[in-house]
Amino acid sequence: MNAHTATARTEKAQPVHIGDHLREWRQRRHLSQLDLAGDAEISARHLSFVETGRATPSREMVLKLAERLEVPLRERNVLLVAAGYAPAFPQRSLDDPALKSARAAIDLVLKAHEPNPALAYDRHWNLVSANRMVAPLLQGIPQRLLGQPLNILRLAFHPEALAPRTVNLAEWSSHLLERLHRQCEATADLELLKLYSELKAYPMPARPAPLSSDNVAIPFKLRLDGDVLSFISTTMIFGTPVDITLSELALETFFPADELTAERMRKLAADLR
Repeated sequence: MNAHTATARTEKAQPVHIGDHLREWRQRRHLSQLDLAGDAEISARHLSFVETGRATPSREMVLKLAERLEVPLRERNVLLVAAGYAPAFPQRSLDDPALKSARAAIDLVLKAHEPNPALAYDRHWNLVSANRMVAPLLQGIPQRLLGQPLNILRLAFHPEALAPRTVNLAEWSSHLLERLHRQCEATADLELLKLYSELKAYPMPARPAPLSSDNVAIPFKLRLDGDVLSFISTTMIFGTPVDITLSELALETFFPADELTAERMRKLAADLR
């Protein structure tokens, strides 16, 4: 399913019954009723009855099916409500006392990653937090593009932001679009689908040829004050979250891909003291 198809299917008819929701998610995961029933250890006949509204699943069954279908926590609440049950997963602000330890962990990771850039963002790629090494890389970008919420992908693609400074824009933009496309397929989130369509409309270089065998990862190459900084990135998520906000949070850390970049980042960090 491509992003356009997912958008059309999602906007065509919003499911209202638990069976409609389950069928949508099962089809999104390319599973037959027999496959899902086997995974959930129920009969295909019972699953068919649930999907057609002839049977109402228990709360435990809804959660079990949602887990097998890898439904995001936010949407698991939607399934529960559609089946007549209360939501199971809370959604708190990162400033909530219950998430104090999680917020401390985020701050620790971001701080510990200096002198290299690191940031945290939500499910829509809006910036949540960043260490002090991110700001120097954004110098010169119009302030109107740095307002809240600051969307990381828009910043990467916008012709007045990072796009003209990205030396390997074709490679990097294709990589980001592929990541976003996979996220769209996994979640069918309308905001992400709209973001995907928006980014596809930006003028971008032709899709690059495959990387040479010497490369181990797609780098992010950024021109800064006459130098080309090269980074490789890793993405981290929280393990076994039961809070929606936490489950949708990602941390991106950038590592120097060469000694020039490492030295420039050390100098930038020293200048910020």
